[in-house]
Amino acid sequence: MATDWIVLVCELLPWSAKAQELLRLQYSAVGAAATAALPASVALLERASVRGLDVADLLIREQHRAELAALFIDAYRHYCWPVQGLDDLKLAPFHVLASEDAVHADKDHLWHMETLGRACRVESLLLETPFVTVDLADPASEAAATTWWMELIGRGGEGMVIKPFDFVARNPKRRLVQPALKCRGPEYLRLIYGPEYSVPEHLERLRARGTGAKRSLATREFALGIEGLERFVRHDPLRRVHECAFGVLALESEPVDPRL
Repeated sequence: MATDWIVLVCELLPWSAKAQELLRLQYSAVGAAATAALPASVALLERASVRGLDVADLLIREQHRAELAALFIDAYRHYCWPVQGLDDLKLAPFHVLASEDAVHADKDHLWHMETLGRACRVESLLLETPFVTVDLADPASEAAATTWWMELIGRGGEGMVIKPFDFVARNPKRRLVQPALKCRGPEYLRLIYGPEYSVPEHLERLRARGTGAKRSLATREFALGIEGLERFVRHDPLRRVHECAFGVLALESEPVDPRL
């Protein structure tokens, strides 16, 4: 690329290395509380049942809650491994945003993934991100992508991010299309929404939430990010670049559920 610098979008792994407080105060605290309370609750109900009390429904409910809590603990442990130094970290890049004299928003996502794949194969710190291209007019292609996703989460994967083929895509009305949509696996969603999110009544409540504000926010932040990169590459005054950065920060101050 004839450049001295490159701007990448990456994921630093394991996320436990950068989120120890979140892991300790939120996830492990919930897991510890459930491990302490639910087996005791089940044991008491089992003794009550032996004595002839009608607690069958409550016992089944508590046993199910204990199973869900165990799945929750397994989920966050899967994304943690010991980190003693740089060699224990991995960096997974998936966008080449910019380099000298170029913002690479004009390249499709296949170019980004293949370009970064070549870099990952020669640099041990970098972790290549698997991907698949889907032809939405071909049912067989859609089915293959679904199978790929199911196998990915079956191995404990977090999920995938769905993107249009073009980096910047527009709908027939020439409006920007949301640049990406996270499609998480069911066990990773347990971390986001809690151990018992998969109980039917909780799922119905989650499905009823509106996502319009979040989608609009993602599109506006994406546009500001590209504009900021273009100003930086053109060597515009720093205040002009900061305008875009402060614009994103202002949007982030809007009250939108971060779990959406």
